[in-house]
Amino acid sequence: MKIKLDQRGLAPAVVQDVNTKQVLMVGYVNPGSLRRTLEGGQVWFYSRSREELWHKGEISGNFLNLKFASVDCDGDTLLFQVAPDGPTCHTGNTSCFFTPLTETPRPEDYERHERGPGVLDELFAVIQERKQAMPEGSYTTSLFKSGVPRIAQKVIEEGGEAALAAATGDKEHLPQEAADLFYHALVLLAAAGVTPEDVWKVLRERRR
Repeated sequence: MKIKLDQRGLAPAVVQDVNTKQVLMVGYVNPGSLRRTLEGGQVWFYSRSREELWHKGEISGNFLNLKFASVDCDGDTLLFQVAPDGPTCHTGNTSCFFTPLTETPRPEDYERHERGPGVLDELFAVIQERKQAMPEGSYTTSLFKSGVPRIAQKVIEEGGEAALAAATGDKEHLPQEAADLFYHALVLLAAAGVTPEDVWKVLRERRR
């Protein structure tokens, strides 16, 4: 069975004590951390906040020793049955699931985080809307009116500014310059009748 990864290339992994059957935690793995887990015998995750591989227990010494790994019937969730060296939760609790949920959460009880490349799809949708409606006063509209050659020139200009910021060690302005480059590249795709998914398809092929 193939393991299905989400848009960030990750799959959730439920960690269960092999002896007590208590659920200890839930983490996320990518192909690299899963390989290390299966080959090394201790659980590795991919940290979504730090965006790097994470050997569970590397700081606390409370490693999760893998005894059995399986994948669910849909291929999108993993189960690690482990023998823990100590408490799994960073709070010192045996399991991360120690807070009871006794009431239905209200809208204000949710904390939302906007991370990752999903904003590119959202931005492209706005750009496509601008292309169709062409509202006055919109910078995106002015780009479309200028034509593909001018938009292509802007991509070159923004690429140069991003490269210059990186080359000179200007970390403060590099994110802004890279954002300008991404934005103008999306406008160029829209103007040329190409979608980001066409680009993602090429990138997915390059993972092999």
